[in-house]
Amino acid sequence: MPLDPGTAALLELIEAAPYPPMHESTPEVARKAFRAMTVDLVTPETQVPVGSVEELTVAERPARLYRPAGGGAVPTLVFLHGGGWVIGDLDTHDQTCRRICADGELAVLSVDYRLAPEAPYPAAVEDTLAAVAWAADHLGELGGGDRLGVAGDSAGGNLAAVAAQVLRDRVDAQVLIYPATHVAGDYPSRVDNGEGYFLDMATMTWFAAHYLGETADLDDPRHSPLLGDLSELPPALVVTAEFDPLRDEGEAYADRLEAAGNPVVRVRYDGLVHGFIDMGLMSPAAATALADVAARAGALLRS
Repeated sequence: MPLDPGTAALLELIEAAPYPPMHESTPEVARKAFRAMTVDLVTPETQVPVGSVEELTVAERPARLYRPAGGGAVPTLVFLHGGGWVIGDLDTHDQTCRRICADGELAVLSVDYRLAPEAPYPAAVEDTLAAVAWAADHLGELGGGDRLGVAGDSAGGNLAAVAAQVLRDRVDAQVLIYPATHVAGDYPSRVDNGEGYFLDMATMTWFAAHYLGETADLDDPRHSPLLGDLSELPPALVVTAEFDPLRDEGEAYADRLEAAGNPVVRVRYDGLVHGFIDMGLMSPAAATALADVAARAGALLRS
């Protein structure tokens, strides 16, 4: 289907913004640009309400716990933000976590893992595994329920998939939102959607170079979970977008999960691009998609 009009308008604004293309920038400037299109657009009137928000330290990293209104025990979902392992933080994904908390009726624990290039691979993986293990030991203090999920978008979806593999006996569900699953892979969507749809191939290469450097083993499943052991993994929700260079590797991961005998719910949002969960203020279609993802995540953790 055609590109969503709200998304098209946002892409025009991004093109006109006073920031260089990310792959021609520095991590510091790229982080400021990402905050400008996420944090700076939120007003008190547009902030998604939740029951409570608490700042924590989890496994020596800053974290933020969102609880839904109404009280009572609910499942806990550890959320890892996207941003190519280089940009993004607790604030850039505050609205997303609020929406997942409210519409999914989940306690959401957002974790601020270390970023590259200051802390390259495997720092983000180490922080993620430590945080998920900590959450598994403290469910009573988080959501109060006895079920734990891992979730993330893009690079965060990559980290969530890795955590579900490494800690498969401690995780009950995984929610992978347009995840990066195969860093060195070759997929048609990387060509078809490689330019003009927010995330482009030049930026993906820039992210990977900062995260992995020049010496990483490209077959390591701790950065490319598609190459890992997918047997006996927790049920998965795999989300993709039509105009996303990562679309095909996300759907290939869903295929492999199913082939290995794991329960999988998959959904592709047509007309949308990579990053749509942060685009709801400009795109009603993106806002509706995020609400649907949140509801599906809540249902998966309660199934």
